[in-house]
Amino acid sequence: MSVSMSKKRLNLGLDRFSGVYLGILFIIVFSLLSSQFFNMATFHVIASTQSTAGIIAIALLVPMVCEQFDLSVGANANLTGMLAVILQVNEHWSALAAVLAAIGVGFAVGMVNGFIVVALRVSSFIATLGVSSVLGAVTIIFTSNITPAAPTSSGWTNLTQIQVGGFQVVFVYLIALALLTWWLLEFTPAGRYLYAIGGNKEAARLAGVRVNRWSFLALALAGGVSGFAGILYTSLTGPSFTFGAALLLPGFAAVFLGATQITPGRFNVWGTLIAIFVLAVGVQGLELLSGATWLSPMFNGVALIAAVALAVTRGTRRRKATRQASVSQLADDGGPPPPSPGRPLGEESRRQEENAVAGQAPGGGTIASE
Repeated sequence: MSVSMSKKRLNLGLDRFSGVYLGILFIIVFSLLSSQFFNMATFHVIASTQSTAGIIAIALLVPMVCEQFDLSVGANANLTGMLAVILQVNEHWSALAAVLAAIGVGFAVGMVNGFIVVALRVSSFIATLGVSSVLGAVTIIFTSNITPAAPTSSGWTNLTQIQVGGFQVVFVYLIALALLTWWLLEFTPAGRYLYAIGGNKEAARLAGVRVNRWSFLALALAGGVSGFAGILYTSLTGPSFTFGAALLLPGFAAVFLGATQITPGRFNVWGTLIAIFVLAVGVQGLELLSGATWLSPMFNGVALIAAVALAVTRGTRRRKATRQASVSQLADDGGPPPPSPGRPLGEESRRQEENAVAGQAPGGGTIASE
């Protein structure tokens, strides 16, 4: 009894908050090694520069919850950012009209992705990779491969460069979007459907969840959010043809690392944001100490590999524990029922497992049919 109590006291939540501890360790170490690191200016820079990467990560997160991957978010961000600039500079649109039109194009790109994946049954990897290449070509066509001048209207610059509480407003956009996405995934039927699809697509289908509809909507939403991120990045730093690709890898690294935080084994919003800023603190500190410009891509690449490896290891352990619990339960109940005539034993157990999962959401609640 005392041993179990001591274990509970010593449990500091390392399984769910290891990223927070790592971030604190980074701050302490880099503050000791460099007097220029620990100040509000550093944290303001990290918050503003990583906000668009965080929004891209949220765009990736939503379809990944239901096992769809959008590799076109970077190219989509490039397209919408450049489109918003062209509409203002060449067509003399207002900043608001250009931003709304560009976000609409981002949603349209997401809907194209959803159509290819759902209607044409193309793997989301292949579909969005192909769309990404097409978007790159389209961006070059309508810009004539010439980087346009940045708009000078106050509406465009104020979109990202006014300050709220010492932080640029783009950081406020990130927090607001994170809160909205968290509410959507955790507290609405839509979120339960998406998690159910990601947990077991066939079981979700048997439970009455319209898998194709929700997969389509998730990809469409990813397109709109990534388009919004591209507009913010362009307003913050100026037009560019290459920034989208640079946001893709950190976004995936953050989502996979985030799945090891807060609720391990499950893609979640707050874990993703923890990962984004822990990676940013690490990169910022190393670059400040060494001055090397190659640290960011190397750091993000290693983090992505480590995160996926950790997620796979935890998933394997979880499935093994579930199988062992099922075997123990069957043994306590006197063994499994005999298989139906003409159906293999493994098929019978698989169908029983699907029927059990079909009636429950990943969090243990019942999945209501639409």
